[in-house]
Parts: sequence; structure tokens; C-alpha cells
Amino acid sequence: MYAVIKTGGKQYSVAQGDEVRLEKLDGDVGDSVTFERVLLTSDGEKIKIGKPYLEKSKVVGKITRQGKNRKIVVFKYKRRKGYRKKQGHRQYFTLVRIENIEG
Repeated sequence: MYAVIKTGGKQYSVAQGDEVRLEKLDGDVGDSVTFERVLLTSDGEKIKIGKPYLEKSKVVGKITRQGKNRKIVVFKYKRRKGYRKKQGHRQYFTLVRIENIEG
């Protein structure tokens, strides 16, 4: 069984037992997280599609890690002007293990 959920402005296809790296969610390691915005569920034979979300469906997960992604370099440059600007950015993420898909 798998489902498509929406969180952090993105859509993720998840199945039971998967570990998914999502945009930062509030909570500590070990806390339970419930995703109410379920767009689609499938049990292998039957597919249910929401309009836009499925009612009485939810995906339950557990936070396994809070962290930061690798650094990306943001470099701005204008030729012949002596303008150079270098910045770095590390995006926060939450690693969630999918426990159960209900609905």
C-alpha cells in the first residue's frame, strides 16, 4: 500500500516503512506526526483519488531525525565590475519513518 501526501508545498509518494526527508516540521525526535492531506492511496488493486484530498485518510509517521542538508554555494558575479558576492545556505529537514497508512 502506498499514498501520496502533501506537506511543505511538495508532494511525496510514501509507503509503510519508508524514511522520507521532508521540509522542517515542528517536533522532537521520537514524536508522532500525522499527515491529513492525502491526495491518493492505493492498495495494489484499488486506487482512491481525492478532490483535492481524501476524507477519512491519514498517514502516520515518527520523526527519526532533525538536521541540516549539505551546504550550497550562492555566488553572484558581474564581469569587469569587480563585484563578487559569495554566500552559503543549509536547509533544515526532518527525517520521518512512515508507520501506518489509514484509509
